[in-house]
Amino acid sequence: MPPFKDEHVLIIAPGSQTTLAQLGLPESFTPAQLRTSTRMFPAEKKGEWEPLKVRERKVTKRRNDVAPEPTDGDTTMGDTDGVANNAENGIEEEDTYFEEDPTTEEGAVYPIRQGRIVDWSCLFALMTHIYNTLSPPFHTPILVITQPAWTAQDHETLTQFFFEKFKTPAFCLMDSALAVCYAYAATTATVVDVGYEKCDVSAVVDFLINDIGRGAAVSGCGGEGMTQRLLELLSDKGFTRDMCEQLKRSGICEILPPGTAMPGEAEAEAINVNPAAAASAGANAAGLKSRGGAAGGEGGDDQDGEGGEVEDNEGVLDVATIVVSGKTNEFLARKEKEKAEKAEKAAAKKAAQEAAAAPKQARLPNAKRLTATFHYTERRPLEELNQNGKRPLENGASNGEGAAKGPKPPEPQESTQASAAETDLSTGTKAEGPAQIAEATALIRRDVEVGVERFQATTGGILDQIADAIHRCILSVPEIHKRGELWDNLTIVGNGSKVRGFKDALVAKLNSKYLISPSSATIFTSELPSNFTTPVATGANTPQPQSHLSSSHHGAGVNPLLLAATTASNPGGLAPPGQHQHLHAQLQMQQYQQQNQQQPHQHSGHGQTPTSIKLTKMPEYFPEWKDVGTEEAAFLGAQVAAKVVFVVDQGLSKGFMSRTEYNDLGPQGVHEFCM
Repeated sequence: MPPFKDEHVLIIAPGSQTTLAQLGLPESFTPAQLRTSTRMFPAEKKGEWEPLKVRERKVTKRRNDVAPEPTDGDTTMGDTDGVANNAENGIEEEDTYFEEDPTTEEGAVYPIRQGRIVDWSCLFALMTHIYNTLSPPFHTPILVITQPAWTAQDHETLTQFFFEKFKTPAFCLMDSALAVCYAYAATTATVVDVGYEKCDVSAVVDFLINDIGRGAAVSGCGGEGMTQRLLELLSDKGFTRDMCEQLKRSGICEILPPGTAMPGEAEAEAINVNPAAAASAGANAAGLKSRGGAAGGEGGDDQDGEGGEVEDNEGVLDVATIVVSGKTNEFLARKEKEKAEKAEKAAAKKAAQEAAAAPKQARLPNAKRLTATFHYTERRPLEELNQNGKRPLENGASNGEGAAKGPKPPEPQESTQASAAETDLSTGTKAEGPAQIAEATALIRRDVEVGVERFQATTGGILDQIADAIHRCILSVPEIHKRGELWDNLTIVGNGSKVRGFKDALVAKLNSKYLISPSSATIFTSELPSNFTTPVATGANTPQPQSHLSSSHHGAGVNPLLLAATTASNPGGLAPPGQHQHLHAQLQMQQYQQQNQQQPHQHSGHGQTPTSIKLTKMPEYFPEWKDVGTEEAAFLGAQVAAKVVFVVDQGLSKGFMSRTEYNDLGPQGVHEFCM
């Protein structure tokens, strides 16, 4: 078999919503070149599929260039009228056109649901569409990333399809969790893949996946679950599913760690600490203010030097005193001046307060703001827009779009995408191109205000469910000494984890539920017999039986602590004669085996509960992935594996199945080669 080249390797990563593909391995591994929706549309012929929705549209044409029917020579008046009518009206013809609608999801079929293949015909059509789009050469090896929920029969079906359909010379199936470990260069790790409708939890030990206790396709824990939770909270305010989806993808949607107070809760708690004291303080302040106002009024009377002839209490003027004093004009002028000065001071104070509060509000982080605004973009028909490019206010109100308080009328984006129908003036019909026949639509963007509901996307128990799956998966690993390393190499990937603060909140949830402090391991020190070593926090000094045990008080067993506890209450040797000697012989044999056979599974950490939980850090030698993020790290790991398996190794370690091996073993032989 000739060697494979980097530019000929084809990688496909099917997902529930998005499928990634790439032809060729670049010098520095980059994100996927092709991103397509994992969906197909039924074609007109049964059993066939189309990548886009195809609509049938009939257009009526009017032809004016119809030649009159030939006559024998003489033309009557009626015939002349008929020719004139044909010339004026013409003949109407109906033509049928087919157009592709790239924006609609009407009638779409998704072959993968919750990580499981539910429609093989649709999936095969999708793989064929991707293969034809990339158009690889004949000598092209193919690597497909599989999902944890796929069965062995699914692997065989895929193998048969790719070998029979595309005649590929080499084929490889790679588990997505193992691909993530290749991307992170981690031999042992716990991979948490948060997808669209599910979450996969896998424990990888020395590049081997532990199938026992694996959390494959845990339902209700993906991004769709967060969207449904937001819709449940905001449906009363007029939010739709599309609005909640865009809110989840925006920067103001954030998952706060458990125990973090919501904005406004601290102020409410401070107000509600002692209502009686607050009411008393308010009453005292009101009394002082009223008394101060009265005193000020009396002092104001003395300013005129006439002994309190200006105002009485509560602002009532003593008109008689003012008239008798003969200074009415002066008094009125002074009052107007004082009123103007007070108004200027109040306006200046208010402006200063607003100017000081504006930057303070802008400096507040998102987690401290009571409300926030995000841009909601929707596609609407141009028929609902007026000539200025704005939708009428009554339409916006009738469609339930006033989710925020006092929403602004929506304005079209600067890059408004509209496919307006052009008219052919010569024939009086619309143009024949699909772009012109498509329904006229436009993207409209408006601001929507959201409260603290934007922090509650995972309040439906999503984090608890994922944390329980992680705990069960790690406890199912038979190598107890590897469990601590699995807790310290927690890898969270998947587009569902892109929500701001999701990873930190999940780690905080794990810490609050399962983490133990190192000092808590010594709480049973006083309960141990004096002839056992004291355990430390790391578990290095696990209690072991000593060589100077007395045969009259101790027997043998797998658990020496249990033996010590049971024999301590029986110092008189109540066991039948000969039993202690037999147990002591077993204990000596066990000690000999433990001393001479260095058992590889003796561990130095806690097997049941962790003492530390850490996230795995991705290597920094892939600069193209820094801005994209690590949510699609499985595709990066697939590129690394394809480079090793197809190009460097060339099949020496049986990393892929060749065409010859497929002919000899059939589809069932893929289990000996898949990664």
